[in-house]
Amino acid sequence: MASTYSFDIVSDFDHQELVNALDQTNREIKSRYDLKDTKTTLELSEEAITVNTDSEFTLQAVHTVLQTKAAKRNLSLKIFDFQKVESASDDLVRQEIKLKRGISQEIAKKITKLIREQFKKVQASIQGDAVRVSAKSKDELQQVIKLLKQEDLPIDLQFTNYR
Repeated sequence: MASTYSFDIVSDFDHQELVNALDQTNREIKSRYDLKDTKTTLELSEEAITVNTDSEFTLQAVHTVLQTKAAKRNLSLKIFDFQKVESASDDLVRQEIKLKRGISQEIAKKITKLIREQFKKVQASIQGDAVRVSAKSKDELQQVIKLLKQEDLPIDLQFTNYR
């Protein structure tokens, strides 16, 4: 009896860790001398973080603080998609940082093609915003994971439901 093993490739992040990173960022902004009086606000919605501040220079400092806090909480910096900076009212600047979650069709196709080219006995199928990989050998699946970790993809990958 030959059984098949499989796992899912997903791109997600821990929402609570992001909330904690934003809280720490807000605390540091309020306490840092160079950022204290900049009227900086960070607003988290389901799909984005909106940053309002007084200048592009301050915005860069906020980016640095946010990325540092996120990295310390084991959040990949690839989840942040920085949009263009807009001017808002009262001489403020606003920037939306979209949060990347799920694997787009284009990247999923790239992943499945890569797996098909490298491993003849492994099947990869796109299932919504995830990719299911299956094979008869656990060793091949681990080689697939190793290959994908070495690839420089524009999103952060996690490997779940390993059976």
